[in-house]
This record gives sequence, structure tokens and C-alpha cells, in this order.
Amino acid sequence: MAATGGDVLLRHGRADHLDAVIEKLQAAGATVLAVDGGIRVQSSGRLKAQNFRTTEYPGFPTDMQAQFMALNSISHGASKVTETIFENRFMHVNELVRLGAQIQIEGKVSLVEGVAKLSGATVMATDLRASASLVIAGLVAEGETMVDRIYHLDRGYDQMETKLRALGADIERTR
Repeated sequence: MAATGGDVLLRHGRADHLDAVIEKLQAAGATVLAVDGGIRVQSSGRLKAQNFRTTEYPGFPTDMQAQFMALNSISHGASKVTETIFENRFMHVNELVRLGAQIQIEGKVSLVEGVAKLSGATVMATDLRASASLVIAGLVAEGETMVDRIYHLDRGYDQMETKLRALGADIERTR
């Protein structure tokens, strides 16, 4: 994962479907390569915050907005995230702020000032994408993070904790 650092191969990943996301990850400082059998993502250290605007395919997908905002929260610099597809797609912001993120919402725009670290807290998932962003933030936070209402996560990510644990994450399902 770009946020936590390391080297991950996403088997069967389709780089040709993720051009906009890959471009932003590369601009942030991650190495993202289409390789035989998938997509390889490598990063180390803090990345550089990226501005983006969600839009229809082939633009930046609204389904990646929350996860990328979690990354921006711990990246160097400030960023502007504009959500043009769905209203109320910033419900994860208050939960990221609980972890120490510096984010302000102005209508369809979130202004994110990257911080050096997040701190563990209990947070509440409000939808599928928000859940994923909170897991990402929790993985990089110092201390323990508990994500409540993970049934949202289960709607789109099969056994996410098992897969993340296989990558070295200190994560467990408690309920």
C-alpha cells in the first residue's frame, strides 16, 4: 500500500482501468508498474499530497476518493479534493479528523493539510469506501484504531483483514 510503504503486487490488477489513480500515485512519489500478472506498487517514506477532482471514467473515480484522501492526510503538503459525482461523499472526513487528520470541507471541496502522523481512535464506518479509508488511516496511525460498523466493509472487500495480515499488517477482526 502506498500509504504504509512497502512493495505489493496486486494480482490480476488491471492497470489500464486505473490510469487516473496510477498517475496520482506516481505524482505522489509511489512507484506503480503494470507487470505480468498484475500491478506492483512500491513506496517508502511520506508521499506528496495530490489535488484531484472526481469525474466519470476514465477520470479519477469517486470510488477511490476516500482512500486517496486518507493517503493525502499523511502526505507532505496540502491538497484539494473536489467531489463532483455524489453528494454526501465526504462522510469519512469527520472520522479521519478523529484520527488527527487536518481536513476542512467547503461544499464539494475538501482541503487536506497533510500531517506527520495520525493517532489511533475509535471511528465509525459510514459506507464501503469510507470503511476502506479508515482501515488505511488506522494502519498508519500510531496506537490502536477500532473501526465500528465494518459490515459496510464486508459488502465490497472479502476478508480484507486476512489479506492485509498476509502483507504484514497488524490487524484483526474482533467481532
